[in-house]
Parts: sequence; C-alpha cells; structure tokens
Amino acid sequence: MSEIGTEPVRDPARLGFDKERLARLKPWMQRYTDAGRWPGGAVLVARHGELAYFDCVGHADLETRRPWQRDLIARIYSMTKPVTAVALLMLYEETRLHLDDPVEVFLPEFRNRQLLIPGATSLDQTVPVKTKMTIRHLLTHTSGLSLFTNSGVLGDAYAKEKLGLAFAFGGLDKMVRRIAELPLEWEPGTVWQYSAGLDVIGRVVEVVSGMTLDRFFATRIFEPLGMTDTGFCVPQSGMSRFPALYEATPGGMTLNEAPEASAWRSGKVDTFCGGGGLVGTIDDYWRFAEMLRGGGALGSTRLLSPRTLKLAAGNHLPGDLASMAAEVWAETQFDGVGFGLLGSVVLDPAKAQISANIGDFGWGGAAGTFFFVSPVDDLVVILFTQLLPSSAIPVRKELRALVYAALTGA
Repeated sequence: MSEIGTEPVRDPARLGFDKERLARLKPWMQRYTDAGRWPGGAVLVARHGELAYFDCVGHADLETRRPWQRDLIARIYSMTKPVTAVALLMLYEETRLHLDDPVEVFLPEFRNRQLLIPGATSLDQTVPVKTKMTIRHLLTHTSGLSLFTNSGVLGDAYAKEKLGLAFAFGGLDKMVRRIAELPLEWEPGTVWQYSAGLDVIGRVVEVVSGMTLDRFFATRIFEPLGMTDTGFCVPQSGMSRFPALYEATPGGMTLNEAPEASAWRSGKVDTFCGGGGLVGTIDDYWRFAEMLRGGGALGSTRLLSPRTLKLAAGNHLPGDLASMAAEVWAETQFDGVGFGLLGSVVLDPAKAQISANIGDFGWGGAAGTFFFVSPVDDLVVILFTQLLPSSAIPVRKELRALVYAALTGA
C-alpha cells in the first residue's frame, strides 16, 4: 500500500471484476457531466488492497475549465466523522475513556442538561433530562443534540451560529461550549438524529489527549498512514489543486464557493470541526479506508486492533434507522440500515433496496463524496465530487449497483 497515489490499476479480472462491466463507471460519470448535473468527479474501486479501477471526468472549476484530476484536494465534509471516531477509539484502546462514560466527565459544561419541550417557541422552554449523555450516544447520533432538525427555534440557533461547521468560531472549545448551552431536542438514547455529536467527540479527544484536534489527527493518524494532503485547511501550495464548490439548482448548478473565497484557505481556520472540517485527496482517503478494511492496519502501521474495528463497524442501534430516526435529513437512507461508531452499516440489502452485503459500512459528505467498505468482499469504493447537497443526484446507490454488478468472482 506504500504506492497509493501512483499505483497502476491492476487487471480487474484477477481481482474478481468483469472488466467490461467495471468500465461502465466512466460513461455513467460522463452522463452526469454532459447533462450539467455535476461539475465532475472521480471513482476509485479497490479489492484485496489493490486498485481495480480509477477514473475521473469533468472539471474542478467550470469557470476556468480546469479539469478534474486525481490529486485534487476536495472538501469531504462529513467523511471527517469516521476519522474523528477513529481518534476517539484510539484513546478507548488506551483505556483513557470508555464508551459508556458520561460526556460531563470530560466536558463539565454538559452537566445538568435541559430538554426542549415539544412545540417550544423559545429556547428556555425546557425540562431537565433524565439520562446522562454518554460517549456512545455522541458517536451514534443518539445524544439528543441537533444539527438538522424539525425544531424551528433550535434549528435557527444552530444555523445562525453555524454550529457544527464553523471555521472561525474562536476555537473548538468555544464552539462546543456554545452547543452545550443549547437544550437537547431528544432524551439521550431514545431517537437517532444526525447531529453535531462528532464535533463534541473532537473536543473530547482534545481534552483527553492534551492535543488540539488538528495535531492529534496529523501525528496519530495522517502521518502514520501517509495522508500528506489531508487537513483542516488548504495550504497555499495546494490551492492550484483545490476545486470550486457547486450547488444543484432546478436548471443545473450554480457556484457556491470559489476556491479563492473559501473558508478552507490556509490561515482562515481556527476551529477544527470533527464533524465536517477536513479537506483531502481521494488517495489519502483510500489510505484511511484501507486501514479500516485491514482491521485497523495499513501495511505495518496499526491504528486499531481488529476487534476494536469489528466493534466499531457493527450496528449499535436496537434495529435499523427507520425504527428510531427522526424524520429529518441525514447522509443515509433509513430502511434496512443501522449505525455503528464509524457510520452507517447495512443490515438488510433487500429492505434498503440497494446492492450491498450485510455489514457494508461507510459514510458520505455534504458535497457528494462517499465511501464504503465491504468486509464480505474485501472491497473499498470511494466517490469524490463537489456538489451540494449530496442528495441532488442518486449517485451513491447507482455507484453501488455498478460496482456490485461488475464483481463476478472471488
């Protein structure tokens, strides 16, 4: 795996793929590009740690016609969350915390939490919570915290202050203290709702490790794995590889953020959001995903034990998401899909109506990035693009269908 980024595509047939079927990925990507549905993108498919497919189409910047290339440094948004979870699990393995520890043990500001009453019209309409919020609640989005929410008064507070994705809030500690000041929307452990929980986990990592989150990521995860282009900002030397961000509209796309106006520019970031703050290349994320596929190790570099990885990749809910999820937007479908400590996990492909194996796990980002790992087929699949929102086009389930249709051998 030391050659990731320069490794050539291997013979797909030797890796169990039908070459002609795998080649359908390129025209599939090109159709969306030609139709003006996305600016461009890339797909990477690897099996048994070897590259079976890579290709990219379209443009990194429609205004300048700069082509999409493999080494682009893209916004991965919520694909930051599995990285933050791995950081937490590394501390868990060192017995510096436990999954059932109350959050208030590490962050006293989470003591005496208040619960917003149903139909509240102001943030002070609350009652005391009955259950202490735990580390596991944060990792699994069952903490009662919000982000995307049906509660207008609470949702307005999160959106106004950009809680969960604030680049210049004055520090992660300050942002998390503000999150702690707001009431919960649900009693901890009762409802699954996509939340700012991984931002709070990032702060727990800081407190327990004594390091800022960017330094923990750099020294404990990125440097050991060789992820040289991943971080919380784009350095000046990397700006030529930083794409524009687009937003889907009924007529096609509009520019959401030009590279030179981005909040991710070096020197602009002071708040390291563990829920969505990273940028990186597709090959860097391949290294991270290969570590997950490898049971916590990439080559001779081990971050987690196989048993911890198995624990993290399992379903930590009593059933699927549909059985306990709030009816609000999330980076996943609900039927037949559970949730672990690293992201979603497929429980029932037929119920989910997707091509998948039981136990496939992964997550996506707001700008359309997506990855999954299949322990059954020893497979890693990664999609990169830069289009908001991630639900604008159904590329995730189509990508699954295309990849699994091409996988015909052992």
